[in-house]
Amino acid sequence: MNASGPYQLLPPLSKEDYDALEADIIAHGVKVPVEYDEAGNILDGHHRVAICESLGLVDWPRFVRKGLSEEEKRAHARSLNLSRRHLSTVQKREIIEAQLRDNPALSSRSIASKLGVDDKTVGTIRKRMVEGAEIPHLVTVTGRNGVVQAARKPMRTMFLPERANISEMKHVVKSIRRAEQEKSHAVRTSLAAEIASKADATPWWKAAGHEGGSSFPVIYADPPWRFVTHSELTGGEKSAENHYPTMSINDICALGCPAPKQAVLFMWVTDLANGMRALDAWGFEFKSFWGWKKIYPGKQTGTGYWGFDNLELLLIGTRGGFPAPLPGSQPVKCTDHPVEGHSKKPVWFAEQLDRLYPELPKLEMFQRKASLSEGDVRLRGNWSFWGNQAGSPESEVA
Repeated sequence: MNASGPYQLLPPLSKEDYDALEADIIAHGVKVPVEYDEAGNILDGHHRVAICESLGLVDWPRFVRKGLSEEEKRAHARSLNLSRRHLSTVQKREIIEAQLRDNPALSSRSIASKLGVDDKTVGTIRKRMVEGAEIPHLVTVTGRNGVVQAARKPMRTMFLPERANISEMKHVVKSIRRAEQEKSHAVRTSLAAEIASKADATPWWKAAGHEGGSSFPVIYADPPWRFVTHSELTGGEKSAENHYPTMSINDICALGCPAPKQAVLFMWVTDLANGMRALDAWGFEFKSFWGWKKIYPGKQTGTGYWGFDNLELLLIGTRGGFPAPLPGSQPVKCTDHPVEGHSKKPVWFAEQLDRLYPELPKLEMFQRKASLSEGDVRLRGNWSFWGNQAGSPESEVA
């Protein structure tokens, strides 16, 4: 973590805090502008810049402070950093306590403004220090504008609309919340696309001739799971090995996928335990699943030992705070679809991915583009493919 400069006056972030800040930037972008002086020196935001550069991002919010002396620049940098996350709770409390001892006549809001902390935190510490006789109890204090005011103020009550207007107020609040959700979702998905375009590709993807930038924030995978069926009636004809080369769970886990630090994975599984294991090995955190209730022709059923399988699961995992679909846009968790060719999945699921993330690059793993029917959404959408020849990443990329 390279975060240095003439105004980097406090110790660098711990690895844990640095990783947390990186995860927040990946999920939400840089929310606090980086501050510079006229010469381009960073006054505040060294770690934010270092993280952006490591992610390949070149554009972040900036603010230039002009006319400050060297002493003022250093004082300004210290005051901003006092509220940063790399200070522990104990360190922040000690700073607030020292300020209260130096000048207890300043109001809690005035002290909070100087230190960049919450005024309620200052008030809580003040109350404890007054009760412990560490500082005097004052009837009046000096506010941020220099005006002497009462140390304690009466509580203000919240304005409530008339009963006839409550329904309208709820409607307005709901509309505001929806607009904020849509804005946040758009920012996060846009950031995911930008990070993916700058990310280094998975080694086997590079071996297939694709360099940095060949990274996909949306991965749709149907791994060729290896499993054995025992049936005296069928003679093993339902085994996957009779239809395509399969891979062991260890090989699937070791394969990974070309996804950036912020991504979502939709993975079809035949065994829940192995599916969760592969999801974790590929670097994704389990979030949810969709289910395909299989409609078999006639009275046929699937294979199974404890119960005949008529449900296949599509596990969903994310990394880096990838945004969930907007409320109201999610599909239902389980849907009915006819069973077609061996291992062929209903196109409906790919259509949902394209509908939810129309602008994001998508990769379907273990799929051949040539096998798709005319009019398939993947043929006209923002999709790439890696063929179903297991163990041979270079077999097909479109």
